[in-house]
Amino acid sequence: MLDGLVLSIDAMGGDAAPNIVINGIEYFLKHEGKNRHARFIIHGDETQLKPLMAKAPLTTGRSEIQHTPDVIEMDAKPSYAMRRGKGTSMWNAIASVKEGEAKVAVSAGNTGALMAMSKLLLRMKAGVQRPAIAARWPHQQGFGVVLDVGANLDCDANQLREFAVLGEAYYRALYKKDKPSIGLLNVGTEELKGNATIQAAHDSLSCSKLGLNYIGFVEGNDISMGDVDVIVTDGFTGNIALKTAEGTARLLGKFIKSALQDNLWSKIMSFLNMPALARMKKRMDPRTGNGGVFLGLNGIVIKSHGGTDAIGFASALSVALEMADSQFLHEIERTLSALHDEDESMEIHLP
Repeated sequence: MLDGLVLSIDAMGGDAAPNIVINGIEYFLKHEGKNRHARFIIHGDETQLKPLMAKAPLTTGRSEIQHTPDVIEMDAKPSYAMRRGKGTSMWNAIASVKEGEAKVAVSAGNTGALMAMSKLLLRMKAGVQRPAIAARWPHQQGFGVVLDVGANLDCDANQLREFAVLGEAYYRALYKKDKPSIGLLNVGTEELKGNATIQAAHDSLSCSKLGLNYIGFVEGNDISMGDVDVIVTDGFTGNIALKTAEGTARLLGKFIKSALQDNLWSKIMSFLNMPALARMKKRMDPRTGNGGVFLGLNGIVIKSHGGTDAIGFASALSVALEMADSQFLHEIERTLSALHDEDESMEIHLP
């Protein structure tokens, strides 16, 4: 067994796996994790992994391969994945967390299958109805957190309140802020805006005694402005917002590149401003925010975008390492306990 802080990797999950997975680990170790003591258990087909590992010396020195020839396909239905999942690279990656061999599991594989297996193997924390996927969202001051971004298409008011609790604990653990602000995504900030579910969630959060820094309704444009730390919504809305933002960032990048290459003068100016342009490009790169966390489980699972590249996968590993090195699970336990106490108190006082 590996010593130190161990991450469990599904090497076969993702559109371009296992290449981007091994290259992503190597990139991470070169640029972000070179001074960290992370180790990796890599689950996948050894015949495909060994040639890639031969070209990744940093990865080879910090990893062990657990041969797993079976794979969950990217288009497999969760029900099929659950029937055939045992012994696959995805299943074994999560099982390593369950068995205490690793602190965090990371996969770029099938989202529905990953969620179903994670729930089965790790189980839900007491008091949580459904897990949520939390995504980091770049804004002017750094990163915010948006959840849910795809795990739950339909949510009731109680689930949205749970997401607020989970997202607040996640933000505290990752960014070391005592009182992160929480907003509920809506079509307007006025009190009467929104459907019945949003209104009920707002009333519940406004009256809560949990000590959350709930600021009320926020709109879509507030996600990227940085005025709120945690934005709560259902998975249908959150996933559309996330994919729209990623597409917009790529489109703006193409517009800027085209403008800078328009004529000789713009080429000269772009050369003179190369350092500033490089910083802007990095901040606009959607890959830097890759790595959604499944919140509400008895363990930590990170979902990387299936279509990402090595740099994007390295970003997911960065999130995994920060989560493994944090007090996130303890924070979740404490906050969920307070939520449970509040629910019992409300039941006692019902007429």
